[in-house]
Amino acid sequence: MTVAVPALAQTTTAPAQTSPSAAQTAAPAAAPAGADPAQAAPAEAAAAQPATASQVAQVVDSQWATYDKDGNGSLSKAEFSEWMVALKAQTDPSAKAESADTKKWVGTAFAQADTDKSKSLSKSEVTGFLTAGQG
Repeated sequence: MTVAVPALAQTTTAPAQTSPSAAQTAAPAAAPAGADPAQAAPAEAAAAQPATASQVAQVVDSQWATYDKDGNGSLSKAEFSEWMVALKAQTDPSAKAESADTKKWVGTAFAQADTDKSKSLSKSEVTGFLTAGQG
């Protein structure tokens, strides 16, 4: 069973979806005030492309300290859960950390991301998980 992870501040995929494409699409850039909507379309189309592994790695690196609450260099299941729920909530405001579906989704995601089965996640495991399925 695979779990889809919401892209970093991007399009949410349903928890029941089977592809683990985490970094689905970048958040659309807002067109500047007074901009021609026809000119904004290419920017939005480009923003809809999946984030690259390098972009995902940069986001993981820049946000890591926010979620590594104890500063030990790895994420516990609780720390990972907080991050994934925050990402999911950006595109699905109805997502609640305490819901059974969300807890199941996060548990499955954590198990998939924890490739060394250490019960904690390194930056490389999180980055690898969020970029899984990208060609």
